Amino acid sequence: MAGLSAEKRQRQNLKRRMRNRAARSGVRTAQRKFQLAIKGNNLEDAQKAYAEAERLIDRVSRKGVFHKNTAARTKSRMRKKLNSLKVQS
Repeated sequence: MAGLSAEKRQRQNLKRRMRNRAARSGVRTAQRKFQLAIKGNNLEDAQKAYAEAERLIDRVSRKGVFHKNTAARTKSRMRKKLNSLKVQS
C-alpha cells in the first residue's frame, strides 16, 4: 500500500506528464504545418508557420519540456529550410 506522499507524487507526475505531452504535441503540430508550407513552396505561409513554431519551441524549452540545445537544433534546422526556400523564390 502506497503512502500518502507517494499518492500525491503520482498525482503530480500525472499532471506534469499530461502538460508536457500537450506541449510536445503542439510543437509537433506547428512543425508539421511548417513542413507542409515548405513542401508547397509557399514562402509566406512558411514564414508564419516558422514564427509560430519558434514561439512554441522557445516556450517549451523555458518550461523544461525540451532541453535548450534540442530547441536550438530544431529551430536551426527549420531556419535552414526556410532560408533555402527564400533562395529558390
